[in-house]
Amino acid sequence: MSAGLHHEMSDAFDAVLGEMRHSASRLTAALAAERDALERADADALHLAGQDKQAQLDRLEQLDAERQQLARAIAAATPAQSAAWNGVMAALADCQRANRNNGQIVGQRLRQVRQALAVLTGGAESGVYGPGGTLRIDHRSLSLAEA
Repeated sequence: MSAGLHHEMSDAFDAVLGEMRHSASRLTAALAAERDALERADADALHLAGQDKQAQLDRLEQLDAERQQLARAIAAATPAQSAAWNGVMAALADCQRANRNNGQIVGQRLRQVRQALAVLTGGAESGVYGPGGTLRIDHRSLSLAEA
């Protein structure tokens, strides 16, 4: 490969790393918006954050394919390129932790909803005791109160 072509490929590699850093930053913002929407129970904001998160993930996947092709073409990254790549990886690791935390919030809310439904429907998971102190494990609705 000629020196000019190698320089051009190296510049393209730098540009892809910069775009990846930008997309990772946008993914971080989308995950923060998702967490905020979860905490506020705002379905519309959650939907928008989810769309933005998916768009950034798709973009990062596309950019990574380009990065891999360019990395093969230039054969060896410069120290600055290696540092930039390490920065992208650190940002993505932070995103992974934020996404896992958001998933835990969703899981907790789902368990709460299931427990509430079990109490309302008298499901076995409800742990509802009857007036005589015995555990009620039938699957029909129970009266919660009488007026």
